[in-house]
Amino acid sequence: MDTEQREQARARAREEAGRLAAQGIVGTALTWVDNAGLTRVKAVPATRLEHAVQWGVGMSPVFDVYLVDDSMTTSRHVGGPDGDLRLFPDLDRLTPLAAQPRWAWAPADRYDVSGREHPVCQRRFAHRMAERARERGIGVLMGFETEWVVTTAGPPEREPRYPTAGPAYGMTRLVDLSDYLADLLDALQAQRVEVLQLHPEYAPGQFEVSVAPADPVGAADLAVLVRQTIRGVSAQHGLEPSFAPVVTPGAVGSGGHLHLSLWQGDRNLCRGGDGPCGMTATSEAFLAGVLRALPALLAVGAPSPASCLRLEPSRWAGAYQCWGLENREAALRFVAGAPEDPGGANAEVKCFDQAANPYLATGAVIAAGLAGLDSGLTLPPPVAGDPAREGREKRLPTSLPAALEHFEASDTLREALGDPLFESVAAVRRAEAELFAGAGPQDIAAATRGRY
Repeated sequence: MDTEQREQARARAREEAGRLAAQGIVGTALTWVDNAGLTRVKAVPATRLEHAVQWGVGMSPVFDVYLVDDSMTTSRHVGGPDGDLRLFPDLDRLTPLAAQPRWAWAPADRYDVSGREHPVCQRRFAHRMAERARERGIGVLMGFETEWVVTTAGPPEREPRYPTAGPAYGMTRLVDLSDYLADLLDALQAQRVEVLQLHPEYAPGQFEVSVAPADPVGAADLAVLVRQTIRGVSAQHGLEPSFAPVVTPGAVGSGGHLHLSLWQGDRNLCRGGDGPCGMTATSEAFLAGVLRALPALLAVGAPSPASCLRLEPSRWAGAYQCWGLENREAALRFVAGAPEDPGGANAEVKCFDQAANPYLATGAVIAAGLAGLDSGLTLPPPVAGDPAREGREKRLPTSLPAALEHFEASDTLREALGDPLFESVAAVRRAEAELFAGAGPQDIAAATRGRY
């Protein structure tokens, strides 16, 4: 950032700080998401926002090798007590938090003390992959579905208790928690988050909210903001949300499905073509690249030992490496959309969950899709019905070590992430696999259900 840009940023920060002060906001939470999928934070007084924009906020690089239980591992490029980084808030995403009335939030990018981009900054990785797509003339829109299970507050060792006994997808459940859900909608609207759907899901106490698509970095930012808003509203109602892949082993888990569509100007490349289900050749090759890479992408998008408890056949989790038109059992579901809705056609990566760092997820999917374009891939025939019953489709990796093996063999992901980020991700996955080696499903669920 040159001198003129720095001064413009300082002036903008002064203006934003004044706006926050006028709303009675005293603190700003600056967040990043680590390789274990946990949202970490440093907060500054609103009066220090200008200083944070100019000089950043200090933090240690060691967070890139933290595990889900807050223990640490190490990697060739990251680990140990040495080094320092700076968090720089993105003022374009600065948001007063409706469920935390005296607080604001902004996602942060990470740089070293000399102003160089930190090579393990997951948010900058997502930026780079979105820019790669733009250089190919492709705009990518993405959006995450946020699923969570809400329980009554209590000690973590206690078995979950649900504030509603309403049936799956049932109106009873919405009525039981109507004030809670209405407050959530109010909070998201106040934060200018456009909600598309809110509904009860399959598992006990489970809900889902979907928001409007955004650019890849914006979609990941929204995933963070929506989750923390749910957490804030839940606290106001004496409830606890869990975004973990499973709350109760053997039951349907919670996903973090990623929707995506490809655009050239105002044209949606997922429709109007001669390919499968009306896809253009660009869309088909991109999605074929994602489908090919799914075993490796699991180490990014379903990265926890708890993720493996969720990825079970016949639970709409996407346990098989196949695609299908409106097939909720396929790992890659294609949505054709209404003929008169130009934005309706999109694809959904169903095998992802919210143990994932959303910035890694969006960036890695783009990298895999662009590799499909480079290779001129085409999709295999779509799968109809439940692939578990047909018995012909390839099961995705059923353990974290198996997914990690595919990840470490992926030249596409290594090149896209760069060695420091790639190896720190692999180190965290390996350490978490060792952390839970020999643990039973109940122990894994209990250790992770309150972490994400």
